Amino acid sequence: MNFDFANKTHVMGILNVTPDSFSDGGQFRSVERALTHAGKLITDGADIIDVGGESTRPGHEQISEEEEIERVVPVIRLLKEQWDIPVSIDTYKSKVAHAALEAGADIINDIWGAKYDPEIAAAAASHGAPIVLMHNRKRAVYENFWENVQQDIGESINIARAAGVKQEKIWLDPGIGFGKTAIHNIEMMRLLDQFCMLGYPVLLGTSRKSFIGKALSGAPVSERLEGSLATACYGAEKGCEIIRVHDVKETVRALRMIDVLTGKQSLEEER
Repeated sequence: MNFDFANKTHVMGILNVTPDSFSDGGQFRSVERALTHAGKLITDGADIIDVGGESTRPGHEQISEEEEIERVVPVIRLLKEQWDIPVSIDTYKSKVAHAALEAGADIINDIWGAKYDPEIAAAAASHGAPIVLMHNRKRAVYENFWENVQQDIGESINIARAAGVKQEKIWLDPGIGFGKTAIHNIEMMRLLDQFCMLGYPVLLGTSRKSFIGKALSGAPVSERLEGSLATACYGAEKGCEIIRVHDVKETVRALRMIDVLTGKQSLEEER
């Protein structure tokens, strides 16, 4: 599983098999509906499918490891049987990560940066899987925002390295919408070029998030496509290699244009 980040900005399509995700909760909860939507994401151009079994929206209700495994494992197993595409498991629990990797998942996507359950880093190491370490904290309180972000993400990297995760298997996520106010989210976006200079592939997830709604005069979740595309293009121009989104087709097209403009791809390659 090799990713050519130098020549293409990759798109990660979101597949929530949850009843309560903020944007599409309940729509793809059955295995059949989840697989149908996965097929659409792939047809629309997704490079990676991110499967999540527990909502991570603000105020979400935590579920047991067993229930989360029951939700994601059948979907991952059948998805990998039907399509040759990398799959990530969106979880912060090591037991769920192990089960998902055993079922065929390729990547761990951890919103707590291996700090909620440090054993998740060992799961990544034992399977040789990339792990996405997101910046997050329980309270959006910072003495110096950028210095604190660097310190926090450095702690996550140290946990992963101590568990045996290879340097090249670590991806980072600035954690837009997690442990940050709307103002912090904007500041983090403006700092993306510096975040990308930390030396790891960077995944950016801004799709339909509340700070976009606030910037667009209170636009509801269903009306945040243009804002989401703007943040995706901005992130790609700043250096992010993977963009995690709900609206794959539109994002793939927008990023293809950005890749041409920034020189990642040429017009000849697009023919």
